[in-house]
Amino acid sequence: MLRFTRNRRLLAGTLPFAIALAPSGGALAEEAGAEGEERSEAITVNGVRQAYRGDFAVSEIPQSIAEIDAKTLEQNGIQRLTDALDLNASVVRQNTLGGLWDAFAIRGFAGDENMPSGYLVNGFNGGRGFGGQRDTAGIERVEVLKGPAAALIGRGEPGGTINLVAKQAELGRSFGTAAIQYGSWDRVRGEADVNISLTGGLTVRLIGYGEEGDTFRDHVHQSRWGFLPSVGLALGPDTRLTYDLEKTRVSVPFDRGIVVLDGNFDTVPRYRFLGEPGDGDTVARAEGHQLRLDHQFSDRWSLLVGGSIRDTLLTGFSSDAETAASRQALYTDGRSLSRQRRSRRYDARHYVLRVELAGEFETGALTHRVLIGADYDNFDYKQLFLRFRPPALSTNPTAQQGNVIDILDPVYGRFALPVGATMMDRTDRQRSIGAYVQDQIEVTNRLQVRIGGRFDHLTLETDNRLTSQNSRRKRSRFSPQAGVVYELSDPVTIYAAYGQGFRANVGTNVNGQIFDPENSESFEAGAKLSLLGGALTGTLSVFHLTKANVLATDPNAPGFSLALGKARSRGAEFDLAGKLPGRVDVLVSYAYVDAEARSAMVDPNTSFQVQVGDALVNIPKHNLNMQLAKSFTLGKREVQIGAGMQYVGKRRGETGTDFMLPSHALFRLFGKVDVMEHLELFGSVTNLFDERWYANSYSPLWVQPGAPRTGTIGLRARF
Repeated sequence: MLRFTRNRRLLAGTLPFAIALAPSGGALAEEAGAEGEERSEAITVNGVRQAYRGDFAVSEIPQSIAEIDAKTLEQNGIQRLTDALDLNASVVRQNTLGGLWDAFAIRGFAGDENMPSGYLVNGFNGGRGFGGQRDTAGIERVEVLKGPAAALIGRGEPGGTINLVAKQAELGRSFGTAAIQYGSWDRVRGEADVNISLTGGLTVRLIGYGEEGDTFRDHVHQSRWGFLPSVGLALGPDTRLTYDLEKTRVSVPFDRGIVVLDGNFDTVPRYRFLGEPGDGDTVARAEGHQLRLDHQFSDRWSLLVGGSIRDTLLTGFSSDAETAASRQALYTDGRSLSRQRRSRRYDARHYVLRVELAGEFETGALTHRVLIGADYDNFDYKQLFLRFRPPALSTNPTAQQGNVIDILDPVYGRFALPVGATMMDRTDRQRSIGAYVQDQIEVTNRLQVRIGGRFDHLTLETDNRLTSQNSRRKRSRFSPQAGVVYELSDPVTIYAAYGQGFRANVGTNVNGQIFDPENSESFEAGAKLSLLGGALTGTLSVFHLTKANVLATDPNAPGFSLALGKARSRGAEFDLAGKLPGRVDVLVSYAYVDAEARSAMVDPNTSFQVQVGDALVNIPKHNLNMQLAKSFTLGKREVQIGAGMQYVGKRRGETGTDFMLPSHALFRLFGKVDVMEHLELFGSVTNLFDERWYANSYSPLWVQPGAPRTGTIGLRARF
């Protein structure tokens, strides 16, 4: 994604390599902007070309795109992807499997709530496994790619896609940072990022982190570490080879949160742990490798070739509140919580191969910028799941038989931990071969038209070892996309886009047949703003999304599902980011989202009846995030102070019922000061006014409370 003020064609070929030699895309943009104050013909770089994107300025893309860069993450002291995504109002939290995976919805649609949300890493599918919540170490920026992009990206949700751009080896430079910080509940974290130029064409970037400490939740201690090196090699003036490694481990007790009885959110304190410490930690591991070759044939044509492989493994036990009312003693006396006991071993391997050719040519008076590509995607995952359930209350079970804990006065380790029966022993495989083409045609200096399409051939397999049943299904799908962009004036561009997409459903029906994929259709229109000479940019958009073949309970076979549900999401968004005069950074993001069911059905997870018009779970209609940060010089010291606010409206906390999570407004402060050359003191306070809030919910018995007031202070060295 590039933007130029002169000779776009020549710079399109040379700038990706100039950026590779710079500290980062953002740093080069600042330097170019500063130079532009001294000369009239400035070059402004808004980023590097990413797979599936091509060389386009943000204003030229008929799609809403928001970026959260490393500077913003550092300002706010953010270490988790989940917290980073809070900065964009179009993205909201979903059920995170007891805090052990990333789950979010974009524009109201979340996908399969029994799986982590997928995301891209450098354009590769990278978030579908079970490697724990993603750390922000090693992330250069988070791209929120909203709207109808299935013609290029293919399988996924119609609301949009998250792409993580990793920090990569920067050729020809040596630099680094190291930081240590201490936070509330004795949390200690250290991290380092060191870029070492070994030769003029070979550079190694070593990124690592380690974190240890308690949390505001009783008995929940966490341990995390990661190693994320990158190697860059110039194979000539026009060719670069990049290798990235991901090696991470998360160890933390499985935590379903608190219970809310009869709508009373003060049923138990927010710190109370209702699991069983004797279950030990659940451990999530990930190991990933990416290899990418970027070659520039000329100033008009370039080639990207790459491969990615990622292995993840999640193992552990948990004691979870029983959600079936017929088995839950809490509803009889208000204090005795019946609990299931679960054992999980989720093992996944995901590898992707991709090739993409980008170029530019003319036909008469028309200029064409094209992307032509193909990819192969293979995702295998094995699930071994054991479960003990409390007996029905009608059998008058004892406290031990019900694995009961007193929520008002918990005593842990009271009973021997039960061993469950095997409920799932299955391997699912999803393989897809896809090819895509996109042509963005410059009709006039102000008008551009984009057309594109993607063809996918999908093979789904399920090997159910419990039933000795093997299922296999093949599907082919063409996903068209179209868009138009018109520049009204230098600061204002309007656009509209349409796209179709699909996402594979996991599992089989009562007859062992693999479900039909979800189908989706997306419309989007809006205006893009560029103010103060490009220092401040924004997007105002409206959208309308529909989905079909959503999983629902089979009315003729309770306990099994059919792909027959429908859903719709529509709304409006506004994003604004950049710099104001006086060294003030500003960020504003607002979204209005109306997401609802469009067919009557029984939810396959809760068995509750869903009516047409019911709001989708964990989706607020109103979501707002904004912040300001002011930089100034105090004596000889550089200082920055900032403040932010996030508002999340009330939202449904359980599918098919009237249980609602209340709205909340969270305020935060952050700042830093140079204590000496190359050394800065930094800190942050989140939830400044210690508000009671709730991050997400699956049912009134599985509600995740948000953290109280939390402080962090640290030192960061730059060299």
